[in-house]
Amino acid sequence: MNSNDQMIYGIRPMIESIKAGKVFDKVFIQHGLKGEHTGELFKLMRDASITYQHVPLEKLNRLTRKNHQGVVAFTSIIDFNSIEEIVQNIYETGKIPFLLLLDRITDVRNFGAIARTAECAGVHAIVIPSQGAAPVNPDAMKTSAGALNFITISKVKNLSRSIDYLKESGFQIIAASEKAARFYTEIDYTVPTAILMGSEEDGVSPAYLKKTDHMVKIPIVGHTESLNVSVAAAVIIFEVVRQRKQI
Repeated sequence: MNSNDQMIYGIRPMIESIKAGKVFDKVFIQHGLKGEHTGELFKLMRDASITYQHVPLEKLNRLTRKNHQGVVAFTSIIDFNSIEEIVQNIYETGKIPFLLLLDRITDVRNFGAIARTAECAGVHAIVIPSQGAAPVNPDAMKTSAGALNFITISKVKNLSRSIDYLKESGFQIIAASEKAARFYTEIDYTVPTAILMGSEEDGVSPAYLKKTDHMVKIPIVGHTESLNVSVAAAVIIFEVVRQRKQI
């Protein structure tokens, strides 16, 4: 979030940006913000389903020395698509859907690397939560080698509900987990599939693991206990590619 040309600050500029249909990556609101036009601002954000974080004044002052009036936002460098629209479009083209779900991947470099791999492999879309995810910013774009310009991204409010929707839409949900009993090569990926990758620190959330159809692991034979999440994602993604190339 160090690219000033993507920053919007101030209540009135934020209101006008929402009315203009801007897509936001991050919105920070000062704790206890009150005053003229704040009611209009909050109503517009609510109507547009824009998520925001309440933060102390000190954080906003670190982001900018301008007169931010308690509001600092960063517009997205890409457009986001709804998961329902994505799934419908894939099925209408007659393709076998292949999605990637990212649970709390917060490192921008990992996110960019995953996006690059996903685009190279023909993943139809990446689904990320609106909170607790790496920002889709210029650093992510650079790390992805521009792949974020070409792969569809869906930012969802509730990843759990999105998993439920995908299951109802005929997807199998495959989670990468060191706790899995099966190796990633033992699964049939030639059906509609969503691969779920978890955070760098503690993997996929337990609540999401309960919703999956299969948990899979990558065999580790060295002394290091696990792979970087972007590498692990690449390994599983290209197993999907390998199997689908054979049909």
